[in-house]
Amino acid sequence: MSMRVTFLGTSGAVPTTQRNPTAIYCQREGDGFLFDCGEGTQRQMMRFGTGFSVDHIFVTHTHGDHVLGIPGLVQTMDFNERDAALAIHCPPGERSLVENLVSATGARPSFPVRVHEVSAGDVALSRDEYEIRAFDVEHRTTAVGYALVEDDRKGRFDREHAEELGVPVGPKFSALHDGNAVELDDGTVVTPDQVVGDPRPGRRVVYTGDTTPVDATVEAAADADLLVHDATFAEDRRDRAGQTGHSTAKQAGRIAQRAGAKRLALTHISSRYANDVELHRTEARESFDGELLIPDDGDTVEIPYPDGE
Repeated sequence: MSMRVTFLGTSGAVPTTQRNPTAIYCQREGDGFLFDCGEGTQRQMMRFGTGFSVDHIFVTHTHGDHVLGIPGLVQTMDFNERDAALAIHCPPGERSLVENLVSATGARPSFPVRVHEVSAGDVALSRDEYEIRAFDVEHRTTAVGYALVEDDRKGRFDREHAEELGVPVGPKFSALHDGNAVELDDGTVVTPDQVVGDPRPGRRVVYTGDTTPVDATVEAAADADLLVHDATFAEDRRDRAGQTGHSTAKQAGRIAQRAGAKRLALTHISSRYANDVELHRTEARESFDGELLIPDDGDTVEIPYPDGE
């Protein structure tokens, strides 16, 4: 089952000629999600081929570089004769602001748009095989991060051993893999633990939005397949990072290392570093030994299962 993340906007605070304001598109099989929606996101979606098949937008906080793309995107969806409902999730106390953005042109869209407030610890979206959970971050305003967490998958079915035990090929295989014991023609009972391995972990993708380094991210990103973390500044602006509620690349690397994340993507890069992110790369490498990414707009990352299957 495919999962990919496309970085639509990787700039911090203001757009540059290379980087758009913040937006990340995540596609899990047939489900599409948007995490934050900075100015110009609709154009980035067309430019990088994600399309507009998004049913949920997850807003980390309501600073302009994370939400000013909502009016244009909603209007484009309306012009495209969308009729499916759109859900927008936002931090507590921000519903009215987001609703005002939806109707910024003076007219409501012809399709339903529902705004839901979510607090840290809430399950913002629950599906049969995964959840999207909000977690606590620390910025200059009310903010949350989001973690897409898949359920564990079934263990591997040992077909060869099942046949050795006399289980006939067919429905009894499925019954065992679903956790049910089966009885053979001679009365022998075969149980799932005899032919099914331990559950296999699903995938975890974590997005902080804007934040200082916090322990809550370490917990949310435990063993994450991808952690997308604020890295607005390098260490030369560490004091500025603390004053404005952001992180440095080195701090993001430490958080990822503590969490045991497999991959770290540094985003929300300040315009002062727009043309050269090598300082970010060097400093993050000092504290993180996993796979390090500093994506450009349009970069896409495939998220494989932890066991490669």
